Amino acid sequence: MSNLLSSLSKTIHVSAIIAILLFLGMFFQNDGFAFDRIFWSWLTRYIHVIVGIMWIGLLWYFNFVQIPNMAKIPDEQKPAIGKVIAPAALFYFRWAAAFTVLSGLILAALNGYLHDAMTLSIGSGIPKHSAIGIGMWLGIVMAFNVWFVIWPNQKRALGIVECDAELKAKSAKTAMLFSRTNTLLSVPMLLTMVAAQNLY
Repeated sequence: MSNLLSSLSKTIHVSAIIAILLFLGMFFQNDGFAFDRIFWSWLTRYIHVIVGIMWIGLLWYFNFVQIPNMAKIPDEQKPAIGKVIAPAALFYFRWAAAFTVLSGLILAALNGYLHDAMTLSIGSGIPKHSAIGIGMWLGIVMAFNVWFVIWPNQKRALGIVECDAELKAKSAKTAMLFSRTNTLLSVPMLLTMVAAQNLY
């Protein structure tokens, strides 16, 4: 067991196998599922939730753990964060953001409310679509911040892209402020997403 859990790759593969076995158990217990729109909607939602957890989990890691504790780390140890941990976390962070938005848009299209949600249901007045639409737009704004503000500034702040010390410090502050903006938006975004699924 220690050998399995010592390897992230093995852990994830076994986790996926367990999920597949559980799915097959539910599949055969239910005398099968039709591979129709409902199935693909479920599968897309499952992917959406997984990548969304990765995205928001890393966002909260940066804002609740890494940023507040950087000042407590001795200077000689900071390169371990800046050169190893932060770049790896930012890789999963930005791609999880992209796949969360993409899977959410596909999910809305499969369920037939993409246009109505993106227009906040102004024409049809369906509260569920208004709620999910607000969440979708908040998610899009947050993903935009990740890819077009936080990531370019983090590349300079972490030394991935060379720049002078003044620009490096300015970029670090900009990345932090937009990361905090996304943290601010994350709770309302999650509220509208959950409300759309459970209050209407």
